Amino acid sequence: MASPGLPFKMIHLQVHSLTKRYGNNLVLNGLSFEAAAPVIGIAGENGSGKSTLLKCLAGLLKPDSGRILWELNDQKPDRDVLKKSIGFLAPYVQLYEELTVYENLEFIVKLRNQPYTEDIHDLLNSLDASPFAQSQFGSLSTGQQQRAKLAAALVHRPQILMMDEPGSNLDQKGKKTIHEIVDRYRLHGSMTFIASNLKQELDLCDQVIELNNI
Repeated sequence: MASPGLPFKMIHLQVHSLTKRYGNNLVLNGLSFEAAAPVIGIAGENGSGKSTLLKCLAGLLKPDSGRILWELNDQKPDRDVLKKSIGFLAPYVQLYEELTVYENLEFIVKLRNQPYTEDIHDLLNSLDASPFAQSQFGSLSTGQQQRAKLAAALVHRPQILMMDEPGSNLDQKGKKTIHEIVDRYRLHGSMTFIASNLKQELDLCDQVIELNNI
């Protein structure tokens, strides 16, 4: 089963007055919170800003105003360090359709050039993805693609794991794998974010941020 790399002594996050608009649509309005637990849920109805918040936290989307303050080992990380520390799983994150699953993961490892990576064969085996490792990503079923994208989020052994609707298109065995990964990250002292409106996924969390109440 996938494990984080060498742990940071401390991962700390504070969000102050975060605001994000899409045109005239105000999605996040002065959101403030402190991440005070290893597994953090982001809850809310569709359109409440769960995915937008995750993207902002990961540095994939720039907020209109407010501050996101990360501290890793008592230091403010630069963008490159933060990017290397995060694994991101979401329905809107895709792999290269013309490459096989294995080739996609191999590409990610080479692109990141990081010393701590999962053995690709072992990782795929732990996620029950070995049978389609040599298949093109674009030819896979939605469930198989979700497992491949999960492998892509884990292959560089991130210390911060962000998952948007992680159980999407997974069967019960796949959802159990998500639970096992969350538990492993919790025990390792890493930080995990789960954006979801499903009770069974939010039940995995130690702290839940309710966007509907913001």
